[in-house]
Amino acid sequence: ISHEQWSARRRRLRQCFAPRSKLETLRSSSSVPMAAPLVCRPRAAVRLSSLAVLAAAVLLAGPCLRSQCCRSLRTAAVPAKGVFAGRLLLRPRCRAAPSLHVRRVGERAFGDAVEYPAPRGGVEWKKLGFSLATKETRMVVATCSAGQMWGSMSAEPYGALSLEPAATILNYGQGIFEGIKAYRTSKGRIVLFRPQKNAQRMADGARRLLMPLVPAQFFLEAVSLAVRENADLVPPVGEGALYLRPLLFGSGADLGVKPSSQYTFVIFVSPVGKYFGPGTTGARMQICTDHQRAAPAGVGNIKCVGNYAQCFSAQRDAKADGYSDVIYLDVGGQYIDEAAASNFFCVTPDNVIHTPQLGTILPGVTRDSVVQLVRRLSDSDLKLKVGPVSYATALSATEAFLTGTGAGITPIEHISSGEESADFACPGPVTQMLSDMLTDIQSERAPDTMRWLHDPFVEPSYGRDSFMEPTF
Repeated sequence: ISHEQWSARRRRLRQCFAPRSKLETLRSSSSVPMAAPLVCRPRAAVRLSSLAVLAAAVLLAGPCLRSQCCRSLRTAAVPAKGVFAGRLLLRPRCRAAPSLHVRRVGERAFGDAVEYPAPRGGVEWKKLGFSLATKETRMVVATCSAGQMWGSMSAEPYGALSLEPAATILNYGQGIFEGIKAYRTSKGRIVLFRPQKNAQRMADGARRLLMPLVPAQFFLEAVSLAVRENADLVPPVGEGALYLRPLLFGSGADLGVKPSSQYTFVIFVSPVGKYFGPGTTGARMQICTDHQRAAPAGVGNIKCVGNYAQCFSAQRDAKADGYSDVIYLDVGGQYIDEAAASNFFCVTPDNVIHTPQLGTILPGVTRDSVVQLVRRLSDSDLKLKVGPVSYATALSATEAFLTGTGAGITPIEHISSGEESADFACPGPVTQMLSDMLTDIQSERAPDTMRWLHDPFVEPSYGRDSFMEPTF
């Protein structure tokens, strides 16, 4: 287009935004100084698509922005629709180069004071196990038709969902889920632990079962909303966590082996304590030899709903014999895969930490966290080996432990099969050290150098690893 046409379009866009007569000053944090921003209001209602948002950022980057300090802001209300609903913020990083991000209406601006709700009174937090402790919560729900984008999410009281008998999840098991924890920290904050990893894993599961992806941005917004709506159910520091269960499943009424026509994304929550019950110090595990949890090239590497019901009978038999849970072997019956709902680690006398490689097992977030922590122990003689772990290696170990969002890091005190058994230090020194390192990060008693914590009250939900993908 000609220079005159470009200038005319730029003037028309600028006319949509009129500066207010008075400057609104945001209080800045004492540790991070911040200049008073110039806040602009829309003169007329403007519906901006994602491309129009980008165009507005370019066209508005004129002398009016260059004349402001690099920390000044221009704000325009974006109509609430889909995942782009929010506020457009133009934040110049330098005098000539603004950057763009989206902030939802009602989200706290940087520098605003944050008040985290106190724990709900009358709850015996120390007696919590891993169960649905209360239904007096609020859940987050969103729906999507096949081939369409996700609609707006809503928070509503926990309750029944409406499903027809022909729903794909009921007939063909097209569904996956996740598990995330929110912690109250020693600094008085409420934080989520590595929700970006759960968003990535849910996306991997959705691809495998041919379901529409939940974009990372949308996922983070949903889990953050779920925490804010149930913040009084986050236990006091060191007394448990708020467990979030995101679900994605085919909810459309269809007949025939094919993907669903409608999908539902829902998150419900519950405060939880120790996975194997209050007061437990270690787990007693039984080797399961009569069936396998997953097969090569199957769906053992995603959190598919069908992966867990098959464990019920083996767990029932093991608990009847006095065990906490079962450990599954690979299809050859020689190497350890994982427990029913957690990953396996063991430490041999030569100070090597062993854990099975990914493939048929679930890529656990806590497992990955332990792997990252061990790799950063440069001043230790511990070594990490990720690969096949034989049954004999596990029995000859000096200590062993399980990892998972629900289990955390749980030491194993005993492993047994029909023929052999072994007892372990509970907890062993390595297990205790790794457990302390992880819980110190989660409770902010140690610095979060790897940026694993996400504050749902402060941090923008578009955050790291945010992307949009088309659905088909």
